[in-house]
Amino acid sequence: MRSLKVLALSAALCLPALTSQATAPETAIFAGGCFWCVESDFDKVPGVISTTSGYIGGNVANPTYKQVTKGGTGHKEAVKITFDPDKVSYQKLLDIYWRSVDPTDAGGQFCDRGESYSTAIFATSDAQLRQARASKNALRTHPLPEAPVVTPIEKASTFYPAEDYHQDYYQKSPLKYKFYRYRCGRDAKVKAVWGAEAYQGIK
Repeated sequence: MRSLKVLALSAALCLPALTSQATAPETAIFAGGCFWCVESDFDKVPGVISTTSGYIGGNVANPTYKQVTKGGTGHKEAVKITFDPDKVSYQKLLDIYWRSVDPTDAGGQFCDRGESYSTAIFATSDAQLRQARASKNALRTHPLPEAPVVTPIEKASTFYPAEDYHQDYYQKSPLKYKFYRYRCGRDAKVKAVWGAEAYQGIK
């Protein structure tokens, strides 16, 4: 009987732990001009679970697209990114973000001008705030971009999802989206700012 107990205990010690759980998803929020494009880019990043286009940073509750683009609400077009930290780190997302926008432009992005289209990082935790600031500071000694980085970094306020027709627009209207992106000069400008580093991390 004693030998059976010893064998049972030995078998139990060899079993993998059953109490371990997967790391909970986390959220990042980036403003990078037209949210159609930011959403499209980050949907291609391994480890990203979902993306949502929306508005953040303003002083009007439940803003509409018309209100935000008209100006005066203080909101920016942004994308909330839900990601698996076991597959992609927040630091990696920051690196990808910088290289998918023109962080030297304070007046908007590419053909889209105005506050609502300007870049910003909205940290969802104190840890993200520290990482984002360190990431921005690191660009000061980086050879690219050549002009100063002006993207603000702040704690996230309420994020308002955009209207349904904006969600996954690049999939719903692929031809219109591709024409808009090309006409707006987004890819050409990002490549001019970042060279071979443009869009690193995006499939």
